[in-house]
Amino acid sequence: MVLLVVDTQKGIVDERLYAFKKFVRNIKSLLQVAREQGIEVIFVQHDDGPGAGFSIGDDEFAVYSKFQPLPTERRFIKTACSAFKKESGLLEYLTAKGEKDVMVCGIMTDFCINATVEAGFEHGLHIIVPAYANSTQDNAYMTGEQSYRYYNEFLWPERYADCVPMDTALELLKKI
Repeated sequence: MVLLVVDTQKGIVDERLYAFKKFVRNIKSLLQVAREQGIEVIFVQHDDGPGAGFSIGDDEFAVYSKFQPLPTERRFIKTACSAFKKESGLLEYLTAKGEKDVMVCGIMTDFCINATVEAGFEHGLHIIVPAYANSTQDNAYMTGEQSYRYYNEFLWPERYADCVPMDTALELLKKI
């Protein structure tokens, strides 16, 4: 199993996210337990391209301070919603390792997390989504809470991912 931390970048991790404090607390817990158990933690960062203000080298591109990767932890860069799009190299990396179990956390639930969950499933990966370890902001159609609930409680379970309570997710990390 690997813990995949998607797009938890300084420019978009803030109080605008649904259940922000719980989201931060849960990701910190996942990181702590994964590291204690020797589970590989992989970070994915979104790059909007030069001049966008959200690209390699920009302050907003950096990983949120409370989730800082260790120097030994891998980072993959993507320019599309799915972390598994070929250009990132992530799928090839996991395939070469023979890795099938991927616990996904991060933001935005209705964009990059959804695309990553569905693409991972389509590539034959076993996707695990811990509760309140993904979040999003309000949009023109749904509040952050509505988006969160739609994906975590309706769309993904029994289709694309095992959506599990945090205590279950932490136990899964400890069983490896």
